[in-house]
Amino acid sequence: MQTNDHKTRDYSAVLEAQYGAHGTPERARFDEEAYAFYTSQILLEIRKEAKVTQTELAHRIGADKSYISRIEKGITVPSVATFYRIAAALGLSVELNRQIAV
Repeated sequence: MQTNDHKTRDYSAVLEAQYGAHGTPERARFDEEAYAFYTSQILLEIRKEAKVTQTELAHRIGADKSYISRIEKGITVPSVATFYRIAAALGLSVELNRQIAV
């Protein structure tokens, strides 16, 4: 079992060493999977906080419970349209903001 060695790390360098530099296909694949997992966990947490079952959420957006389950496990990435339907079904709004270039 690996334990924490209590050393400070530059995790950008760690990710680059393990998954490649930004712009490489390997890193793009990792980033996509990471964003899918992150999004899935946010949706799972919000659904549970709203006390909505997977079945009820699926019914609200016209999908199957198994589809909601796959999204929450990060196996399936919903389309943008489906993401907006899920957000609305959970009483959320989605806001897009322009980032200032650095």
